[in-house]
Amino acid sequence: QVQVMESGGGSVQAGESLRVSCGASTKILALSAMGWYRQPPGKQREFVAGISSDGRSVYADSVKGRFTISRDKARNIVYLQMNGLKPEDAAVYYCNAGGTYNSGTYLPNSRFWGQGTQVTVSS
Repeated sequence: QVQVMESGGGSVQAGESLRVSCGASTKILALSAMGWYRQPPGKQREFVAGISSDGRSVYADSVKGRFTISRDKARNIVYLQMNGLKPEDAAVYYCNAGGTYNSGTYLPNSRFWGQGTQVTVSS
């Protein structure tokens, strides 16, 4: 069974940084286009950032300039570095793998979601 796994969530103060990581249980999936989404309490899941298999990236306007998505192909891991965190960034962060990156847009693959990792930001 293919698995997508997030790690690295936690609790921070506003203005601090946090990095979350995502891996997949198969190399093909781990090297595919991948994306990060988040779901704040009581709200719908929303797109945060996506990265193509060759490293191109796209971000939601709300995180541009603060968040950076990157991938370590040697370790088959995709990272989301979150700097300058705000209370409104608090959410469960989900990784998606095997999506489509096209023309600066990431479209998720409905089959490959992780279980999510909690990010809490206190003011």
